[in-house]
Amino acid sequence: MLVTRLGEKPTVRAAASYFTGTVHQDPIIEAPLPANLRAVRVTFEPGARTAWHTHPLGQTLYITSGVGLVQREGGPVTVVRPGDVVFFEPGERHWHGASPTMGMVHIAMQEAKDGKHVDWAEHVTDAQYSAAPQA
Repeated sequence: MLVTRLGEKPTVRAAASYFTGTVHQDPIIEAPLPANLRAVRVTFEPGARTAWHTHPLGQTLYITSGVGLVQREGGPVTVVRPGDVVFFEPGERHWHGASPTMGMVHIAMQEAKDGKHVDWAEHVTDAQYSAAPQA
């Protein structure tokens, strides 16, 4: 059994090379081997978002507060709200973040394949981010 107490893992500001805007991450778990699970609470200020990226074994997002936007490559920008769950297929190129006017918090869960959880690509452009969201 592993118990991590509140405050044992500090909040970190997400790297500008992978995120646009102000984003904070609170680690939840990086399970010890042989498990491969990593979970992080991610807080996006209004307008903040990830760069395009993929996950070798997929990614699940659980929206806990605010209003967010998600998009898979080639698909529409979709609005997400508290209680929504988003699953991105393994290798599916995507991004996610807050709406332009309201922040968003989600729990991001993904597994590692050969020690790798994510492959980062270029930043989402303002034009891509501003595409009309669909409810």
